[in-house]
Amino acid sequence: MVKHIILWTLNPELSEEEKQTVKEGIKAGLEGLVGKVPGLIDVKVNISGRLASSNADVMLDSTLESEEALKGYAQHPEHVAVANGKVRPYTVQRACLDFEI
Repeated sequence: MVKHIILWTLNPELSEEEKQTVKEGIKAGLEGLVGKVPGLIDVKVNISGRLASSNADVMLDSTLESEEALKGYAQHPEHVAVANGKVRPYTVQRACLDFEI
C-alpha cells in the first residue's frame, strides 16, 4: 500500500470566509473520490484545528493500493476535475510525500 500526503497553502489574498469555503470544497471533492477511483482506499482531508505554528492550510492523507494505483489516481478524470476546479485555483504552494506502508 501507498500513502499519498499533500500539504497546501491557500492564496493569502483570499478572505477568511473564502478560505473556509475553499477548504470545505477541497474536502468534499477529494473525500468524494473514494469508490470512484480504482485503487483509492481512503481519503482524509484535514481543514480544521490548525495551530498558529502551522505553515500549511490543508492536508490530504490518502491511502492507495499500490504505486500503480497512485499513478492512475493522478490521471483519473474525476481527480483531475477536483484538482483543477477546487484546489489549483486557490492554492499557492504544494508539498507532497508519497511512501510505501
